[in-house]
Amino acid sequence: MSTGNAVVARNMRFLREQRGLSLAELARQAGLAKQTLSKVELGTGNPTVETLFAVAAALGVPVTRLVAEREQVMTVRRGRDASWQERSGYEVRSLDHVYGSGVIENYVLRIRGEGHSQPHPVGTLEHLYVISGRVRVGPEDSPVELSTGDFVRFPGDRPHLYASLDGESVVHIVVSVPRVQPGTGGVHGGVHGGVRRENGVATEG
Repeated sequence: MSTGNAVVARNMRFLREQRGLSLAELARQAGLAKQTLSKVELGTGNPTVETLFAVAAALGVPVTRLVAEREQVMTVRRGRDASWQERSGYEVRSLDHVYGSGVIENYVLRIRGEGHSQPHPVGTLEHLYVISGRVRVGPEDSPVELSTGDFVRFPGDRPHLYASLDGESVVHIVVSVPRVQPGTGGVHGGVHGGVRRENGVATEG
């Protein structure tokens, strides 16, 4: 199995199962043969560009979601590099966009010290904007330091942390949790109900 085929295989299986689709149903929606997709998902096929685009369209994602490693999902946007676009009566700064459906949760966190969170459901993304202060946030093995006005998106399905580097910091977090299929459990009391607090990390809902 080539590295490229392995990435596509993992991503297609993840996205298909996340949406509760059988291989036959995905093939039907993509207008492709089930055997073709079976080989792709096993990593033994060599999908054409047309096949990848057909599968991506059926899954409702850009084709880059099929060919890129999920570990590359972290995105950082610095406040000093912000680009504002004029609209009628206001200006807008685009932070990020994601595809898919599920549960969207909004939080404002006041951080004092350091707090840790256990992994949320597979596919969860956290989108964090720093309102005030300086913080170190993200996956425990690769956190980033951010200042007021900075933004980061990182995978929430790995152990992650929130630490204030400057007294009390305030951040806004949007958590996107993939749709949970019947019988697989759900999110109870919010995904951040399980945050382990250290040195006074406080959450406001």
